[in-house]
Amino acid sequence: MSVYGDAMDLLAGLLDGPRAHGAFVLRTVLAPPWSIRLEDRSPLTLAALLSGTAAVVADDGTVDTLHPGDVAVARGIEPYTIADDPGRPPDIVIHPGQRCTTPDGVDLHDLLMIGTRTWGNDPAGSTMMLVGSYQIEGEVSARLLDALPVRCVVRADRADRRLLDVLADEAIEDRPGQQAVLDRLLDLVLIATLRSWFDRPGADAPAWFRAQGDPMVGPALRLIHDQPAHPWTVETLARQVGVARPTLARRFSQVMGQGPVAYLTAWRLALAADLLADPAATVTAVARQVGYGTPYALSTAFKRAYGVSPSSHTARLRAVGGG
Repeated sequence: MSVYGDAMDLLAGLLDGPRAHGAFVLRTVLAPPWSIRLEDRSPLTLAALLSGTAAVVADDGTVDTLHPGDVAVARGIEPYTIADDPGRPPDIVIHPGQRCTTPDGVDLHDLLMIGTRTWGNDPAGSTMMLVGSYQIEGEVSARLLDALPVRCVVRADRADRRLLDVLADEAIEDRPGQQAVLDRLLDLVLIATLRSWFDRPGADAPAWFRAQGDPMVGPALRLIHDQPAHPWTVETLARQVGVARPTLARRFSQVMGQGPVAYLTAWRLALAADLLADPAATVTAVARQVGYGTPYALSTAFKRAYGVSPSSHTARLRAVGGG
């Protein structure tokens, strides 16, 4: 299935709230020896190797060797290292906010910038990587992050090289609206990469991803994700899907591990949590977007689910994002 296909795709839907906004996208060109320590605490980072080889080294010693066309995705705040040789100690450290220094703190930003969104130690280096990261937690749905391992690698034979090449070409352009173009391209690359990860043989894909292929639960999920503000009931969902109410309720619970109404509530609140990351969002507007009649109703349900009020959640997101 093409990543340009079904607009109701559930994986794409997890990015349909606050998506990448001012995302960090960089083309990196390096000549050995090199070793980069990632301590930037970005919620989600994607690194695609376009040429050369690289080793992704976890602090527990696990090594994933990348070859051209491979894409690595890292989530969470655990640091790791990317190097030309897995045994090489870091000579560059990336901090929060993409601040770049030597291990002893000397700033390297000006020294390593070699062009528009291009960074590295040698413009003619044999290794080229494309790096994209989401800077604020709310830009990526918590449901998506929770479904991922700390690190995963999609090999070249399952990655979409066409999208990688387009993003690499656009990364070095400096034209009006370029940041918006990069944001959307990064979203597309991420969707294509994660789709390949979940689709691989033996994958422990989350229930919401596996359910897309179910002839009964899949359509019901798409209705919920596409129209979260609609006053859905099991009866109205069953009518739209074309089955009896008890049949849908039973099958939905078998596949998803919870009933349709429980899933709808959880999805609305997860979507609200993401939407509240937008500095312009208000509780009243978000309540309306996700199907709550009043901000009080949303606040009550939100606090029951997350233990904090929407305003406290928003304040925490903005503190983390520096907003």
